[in-house]
Amino acid sequence: MSLSTIASGIGVLELPCLRLLPISSTQIQFLTVEARKQSRRIRCERSFSPFPVLIQSNRRLRHGFSELNSSFDRSNSGETGSDTTLKDGEEVRSESSSGVGDSYVGLFVGMLGLDNDPLDREQAIETLWKYSLGGKKCIDAIMQFHGCLNLIVNLLKSESSSACEAAAGLIRSIASVNLYRESVAESGALEEITALLSRPSLATVVKEQCICALWNLTVDEEIREKVADFDILRLLISFLEDDDVNVKEAAGGVLANLALSRSTHKILVEVGVIPKLAKLLKADNTENKGSKVIRKEARNVLLELAKDEYYRILVIEEGVVPIPIIGADAYKSFRPDLYSWPSLPDGINIEQTAKAPSRFGASELLLGLNVDKNVDDVDEAKMKAIVGRTNQQFLARIGAIDFEKEIKSEGPGKSQQLTLLPCVDGVARLVLILGLADELAATRAAESIADASINEDMRVSFMEAGAVKPLVQLLANNNKETVKLPVIRALKNLSLSRTVCQRIEAEGAVWFLINLLKQPEISLNVTEHVLDIIAHILDPSKEMESKFYEGLVNGSKADSRKEVLDAAVFSRLVQIAKTASPNLLRNAISVIEFGIISNPNMDTIISKDITTVLDLALRQKVLEEPENEAEELEKHLLKLEEAGLTISAASRLLTKLLDSESFRQTIDTAVFIELVRKILRSSLPLHYKDWVAACLVKLTALSSPSQSLNNPINLEVTLYKTIPSLVEQMSFSSSPETKEAAVLELNKIVSEGVPESIQTLASQGGIEPLVKLLEERNERCVEASLSVLYNLSMDSENHTAIIRAGAVPVLRRIVMSQRPQWEKALRLLRNLPV
Repeated sequence: MSLSTIASGIGVLELPCLRLLPISSTQIQFLTVEARKQSRRIRCERSFSPFPVLIQSNRRLRHGFSELNSSFDRSNSGETGSDTTLKDGEEVRSESSSGVGDSYVGLFVGMLGLDNDPLDREQAIETLWKYSLGGKKCIDAIMQFHGCLNLIVNLLKSESSSACEAAAGLIRSIASVNLYRESVAESGALEEITALLSRPSLATVVKEQCICALWNLTVDEEIREKVADFDILRLLISFLEDDDVNVKEAAGGVLANLALSRSTHKILVEVGVIPKLAKLLKADNTENKGSKVIRKEARNVLLELAKDEYYRILVIEEGVVPIPIIGADAYKSFRPDLYSWPSLPDGINIEQTAKAPSRFGASELLLGLNVDKNVDDVDEAKMKAIVGRTNQQFLARIGAIDFEKEIKSEGPGKSQQLTLLPCVDGVARLVLILGLADELAATRAAESIADASINEDMRVSFMEAGAVKPLVQLLANNNKETVKLPVIRALKNLSLSRTVCQRIEAEGAVWFLINLLKQPEISLNVTEHVLDIIAHILDPSKEMESKFYEGLVNGSKADSRKEVLDAAVFSRLVQIAKTASPNLLRNAISVIEFGIISNPNMDTIISKDITTVLDLALRQKVLEEPENEAEELEKHLLKLEEAGLTISAASRLLTKLLDSESFRQTIDTAVFIELVRKILRSSLPLHYKDWVAACLVKLTALSSPSQSLNNPINLEVTLYKTIPSLVEQMSFSSSPETKEAAVLELNKIVSEGVPESIQTLASQGGIEPLVKLLEERNERCVEASLSVLYNLSMDSENHTAIIRAGAVPVLRRIVMSQRPQWEKALRLLRNLPV
């Protein structure tokens, strides 16, 4: 029997006990009244989770349910305004209507059975769905029947969109109650919802109900683990681009719930959620059809992910910057320069071309509209800085920059409040906060700048926005370490850019940093950060580059550096290098080397026991450690990289100090030769041995007049530095000229009979690149390669490696084509066992 029969004026129901009972239109009205009455109490009776998520309801469906009830009333009673009549009499019949409504729930649940007509099942699920919108009591009335949930989930497999929508909507309602979420998850609803969402052509309303069901289910932390599946997440991310805004918001809501659990962050990032949500957050309201909900959800997800240091970098790379929320009151101290001549955000004044000031300020107001031949001088970074500063200063002036009223009442949690802004506005906002009178706000802005300075573009953006000057002012005018440490961290990360380094030095930061470094009472953490900044600014390698590309340093700048790097500074640097970490040791050596370059008079440096520092830097314990366990290999390689940086810096400094006669008289050359030889023979990465080899050659030249290639020292340089470097050039260089020069040099070394050169060449993997060079059209290259390979073939242990490298077919082609080198190729073939 179908439900259409029940909807008639007087119907007959077949109960399990086979008794026939009449059901009138009045009783159907009672069921409707109960649902309507319960819907008014939904906020009071529904149990909510403590998580900050939205338990989804559906007003559209309630409205449809009311229309359906009205049609029932009109078709059965023939009267208009029956809804009003029911409302008037609702108080009188409240108890009886509740009993009547609940008594027929079992009938509709029974009609969900698999043996019923599909149309009856569809109508039953629709009726139960609309009834469930009445609130928790209505849901309790449905869930009291054992097995009903399995029947509801089974209808998700239906081919009817209406049945699928109703089943998903009912699951959505049931999942809104804390008590039933676990039961829904265990009933297989997640798997069926995933299968339903995977259908190629699915109605929008079905999508919405399914995703909202997931939204309610993911309130439970345990269920989030089940929902955080790659297939489900892939579908949710695809729905972020759906045309329907409700589907978009629901998908964002599920992702926001999932992001609340740190265990789901990895799979969220792997599936590519960051670029999609960052795009939604940066988009205009017109692109999101005015949806503030999806932007809020995207912001919540990205903020949760940004709590991890690595994921924060990924978020910033997508063009959004974490900004501290400091409250509207903090911006009251902002005072814009309203009557000054306009300048760029980084402090550069715009040239005044007008002979006299404009009477009404029109020239100042329209300055940005003045397009002339110098407009190309303003690059993109400056343009973005101007736009960002204009936007943020305007918001601050009208008091619309922060509306977070609850900041005051959150106490200790206040410092953790963050929001996200697009890069242009975010950078300008942080620079604006730096200039406020609120010390805590400026400190938090400095921390955010330090975290956001992840690449060259971001560092230059902060420089162009004018962040360097207020940071240096905070460093100079505040003695609290709680303020200095974030400021120093920000300057350290900004100083990784050579361009920003020059701006930091131009603002006079070096003098304040050196004075801070002289203070022995500062913490080791502050000392390390300060020395990092000084080493970046006073980098000897970059100094030589700047002299080559930019010309000599001007006189005033050079004089100021000499004044800063006095004897007291060198004494402090030696003290730090002798007692501190490898990073401090490396940076101290680098600054000392810069002092040598800028001040040729080395007496002050030599007198400060610099030899002890060099000896300490060259004796790295990691070079003596064996590579034992596989799981420790990564740590060992990292230690080798750090040791390589320190050894390279020490070797470079020692090489330059050897130019001083007074320094040579203070050191034991034999000790340093032995140290450097040991390093050259070690497993240190090859690119760190450049200065080691140069230092060894110079030490040998000072101690022994013999410069023969067979000199033991020169031999070690050839075996452990020259040959590996040449093999590397042949293998990885993209320049034909570089490869030719490398193979010619190798041929020269091998031809001169350098001991162990053949064994070293084979062990360093030189056979394969030599065989590849045989296919080059460069005749000199081919001839040199054949000569070296012939010498290698004289040792039978190399035959297998030569054949495996594919030499035989290449040699045969050379012979058959009668190339100029065919005789050498034939001679090499006769040496091989082919």
